Amino acid sequence: MWVLLFLLSLLVRLRDRRRMALIAGTFVLVSGAVYFAFMAAWLNLFLAIGLTPLVRGALAVLALVFGAVNVKDFFAFGRGLSLSIPESAKPGLYARMRRVVQAPSLTLSLLSVTALALLVNLVELLCTAGLPALYTSVLAQHALDATAHYGYLALYIAGYIADDALMVGAAVLALGSGKLTERGGRVLKLVSGIVMLALGLVMLFRPDWLV
Repeated sequence: MWVLLFLLSLLVRLRDRRRMALIAGTFVLVSGAVYFAFMAAWLNLFLAIGLTPLVRGALAVLALVFGAVNVKDFFAFGRGLSLSIPESAKPGLYARMRRVVQAPSLTLSLLSVTALALLVNLVELLCTAGLPALYTSVLAQHALDATAHYGYLALYIAGYIADDALMVGAAVLALGSGKLTERGGRVLKLVSGIVMLALGLVMLFRPDWLV
């Protein structure tokens, strides 16, 4: 989210709603497509190996660890183990975002922002792997056809990009941009951590609730 907000803060200087919408919208859509492919891979893995008690236990422990780290980040942000984009990667991302905005043509900007979205999502896959793994593991337990399985993945992705799409729409209409403060980022991590802790405990002690 912070990448999108920083990108919007650069794009707003162009004072061009159409260009801003196309570039930022492409970033959001490519991010969604990458996550859809990532979750489809998780789903097919669980369909192939089955959700045995050992696999379920490993997923529960993974969720508890990821959840605990995110809750820790609310109270001790930036200290110790963290599931965030590393600081060492940020200067390179900033430079790529500036190249997106400064590209001499819209076509080059769209190609650059596509590459940026791919890079950002690959860098942060580990940071956000917990919920997709849990969601697809639960989905794999239900005897659904391929259309229903991928439909539920699409529903997840729609929710995943909804807040980003709203931010882009608001920024384009207002020709302004917001800012994700450290406090806001910590609250997001706290909510995510609590959800993962709850799902991990349910998967570990009451897996029948997820069927």
